[in-house]
Amino acid sequence: MFGKGSRKLETIVGDDTRVSGQVSVKGTIRIDGIVEGDVQADWVLVGETGILRGNTRTRGIVVGGTVEGNIEATEAVELREKARMVGEIHAPKLGISEGAVFDGRARMKGVAEPAGIQEGNVRSLIPTKTGT
Repeated sequence: MFGKGSRKLETIVGDDTRVSGQVSVKGTIRIDGIVEGDVQADWVLVGETGILRGNTRTRGIVVGGTVEGNIEATEAVELREKARMVGEIHAPKLGISEGAVFDGRARMKGVAEPAGIQEGNVRSLIPTKTGT
């Protein structure tokens, strides 16, 4: 997750800490307590005891705890084994580990839906043979 140009862990919201309001961080924030409000940071780590209730804008996020809100990531989203996510995810890369709970919708940025496909319709990922 931490590639070129990423910063070290700079902000920690501890186990017994509750933060209410908008949080903006240059670098990385780790949440082990409760954050109620929108978060904007280069990288976000939500620990197993962490709860984030709000929308997140980030390069990447790793969720080990609970997120209730939408995530918009420019690089990647990872939901670990004990993660619980309710909301929408917009990211070019999404990883969901076995055991994670995801109740929402995901959209891969940069991937346009073919014409004629409407939301809610099912499309086959396997090409079908047409008249041979």
